[in-house]
Amino acid sequence: MDEEIVMNTGFSLAPLFRHSVGFDRFDELLDAALRADQGNGYPPYDIIRESDGRYRIVMAVAGFSRADLDITVQENELKIRGNLPNQDDAERTWLHRGIARRAFERTFKLADHVEVDGADLNDGLLTVSLNRVVPEEKKPRVIPVS
Repeated sequence: MDEEIVMNTGFSLAPLFRHSVGFDRFDELLDAALRADQGNGYPPYDIIRESDGRYRIVMAVAGFSRADLDITVQENELKIRGNLPNQDDAERTWLHRGIARRAFERTFKLADHVEVDGADLNDGLLTVSLNRVVPEEKKPRVIPVS
């Protein structure tokens, strides 16, 4: 790749491609991820690297119970959905409605060999634990020179 790769953010990815092989669509994936996250931002979340190969996604889901949340993993995609049962608001008079109580869906692309260890809901925070498990055949190996 000799041409300069510049995304909407204005910085060049060309230096990344000088030392990588097989990431021809990396710029497209990064650009799509940046565009997707510029949406409504609901619900807010953090991604935390705890140690080498261990990660956590922490999502603020105030008002949702365990039964209202659905977490699925298919191929390299983690999808978190929240659906609240219909509440009859006709009998309530809202003076201020600042807590978002709406359905949502967040999708995260997972790298190869990243597995979901589990999920926990505590104090309005959903925590999804991830672990990168590299199979033996994918780990580095020494190649003897003959």
